Amino acid sequence: MTFDTIIRGGTVATASDTFSCDVGIKTGKIAALGADLGEAAEIVDATGMLVLPGGIDSHVHISQPSGPGIVMADDFASATRSAAFGGNTMVLPFAMQQKGESLREVVKDYHKKADGQCYVDVSFHLIIADASERVLGQELPALVNDGYTSFKVFMTYEGLALSDMEMLNVMTVARETGALVMVHAENYDAIRFLTDRLERAGKTETKYHGTSRPIAVEREATHRAISLAEIIDVPIMIVHVSNRQAMEEIARARRRGLKIYGETCPQYLVLTEKDMDGLNMEGAKYVCSPPPRDKESQVACWEGLQQGIFSLFSSDHCPFRYDDPQGKLNPKGRTSFRWVPNGIPGVETRLPILFSEGVGKGRISLNEFVALTATNHAKTYGLYPKKGTIAVGTDADIAIWDPNRKETISQSLMHGNTDYTPYEGIEVTGWPVSTMVRGKFVVRDGKLVGKLGGGDYVSREKSKLAVP
Repeated sequence: MTFDTIIRGGTVATASDTFSCDVGIKTGKIAALGADLGEAAEIVDATGMLVLPGGIDSHVHISQPSGPGIVMADDFASATRSAAFGGNTMVLPFAMQQKGESLREVVKDYHKKADGQCYVDVSFHLIIADASERVLGQELPALVNDGYTSFKVFMTYEGLALSDMEMLNVMTVARETGALVMVHAENYDAIRFLTDRLERAGKTETKYHGTSRPIAVEREATHRAISLAEIIDVPIMIVHVSNRQAMEEIARARRRGLKIYGETCPQYLVLTEKDMDGLNMEGAKYVCSPPPRDKESQVACWEGLQQGIFSLFSSDHCPFRYDDPQGKLNPKGRTSFRWVPNGIPGVETRLPILFSEGVGKGRISLNEFVALTATNHAKTYGLYPKKGTIAVGTDADIAIWDPNRKETISQSLMHGNTDYTPYEGIEVTGWPVSTMVRGKFVVRDGKLVGKLGGGDYVSREKSKLAVP
């Protein structure tokens, strides 16, 4: 066989194995693994490098409605470009419904934003904000059958928070259709109560964002979401868990035999609540929900990754410009933390942070890194084995890493549309240098070589993890 490309001399790692071999690629697929593979139109020298499955970031927000006067920083072109430079070959953003909207029309509009605008592959989760009879009885089941096999529900935010009854109805549809439910678990009424009290006391600085969303708010909602899922007997994914108490709710449920999955994010490993205490609104750069916690919570989240309580490590990339009247420093945002857009950029820094802090410092193995950043995402969301691993027959979605390269994270290195990174100044060892989607380089030796539109939309199967 003559290959289109052979990646030669690297160390290949999957979620289960690490081995030295060459990778033969033909027509966008991995066609062979081994030594002395023969001829190829192109030989890529990966001596001294790691050859890993491209990262799959299954929790990103792109071109999403964000409230009056607020504009999300990244469109599909900038977000997927940034993802590629971060060693990712696929992202899963959200098609977000708002009250009164047809879910089917929301999906059509979201495709219009993405079509021809992606450097890496994409697939869409759905956000259910209006759990009407039409949506639950007609649109949602049809969309699941069309390959939109996961959807997210919120327990907080104006216009998004669902009641317990609505949550139960959505979970019932998930059980009947085989879809997987993702839950943002924070108690909306408690947050409103605390926010009102803080503002009446004149405590409006960004550091009070964390005070308005304490651990108890997340723990209670996590427990309630699990209880509702138990009533319906449906698996759920609790996303962006930030602390030990919420994590322990997941662990307890799993010991009882429930299928409850967990995800955490970089901000809960390397940021703390003190980052929101910056002068002159600098703290707005770190406002996200749930907020960063304390050092003990960081330790807990590492334990969750090590113990398998968290099977996914995602960025929750939700980018707003900082010094922008349509971003963090919008006119109302300058008056109170209540109005600062929730979310931080992170799709480009997710993998280097986990590699350096996890693999580099001995907290997790290289194989666990691959599982947490690629393989488990593919398995969770109906993409495996087409995506998420290096094996004969899979898509040739590959990231080539220099495991010894040292970098200091800086906005000057980023490739998205934000004007800051919350991880400024963090020193990392290990860096993705080239990214290949379906056998074609998007980033090569640190330079963008892929064409806009090279990324495809990928329809997904129903997840085996969603079976009751």
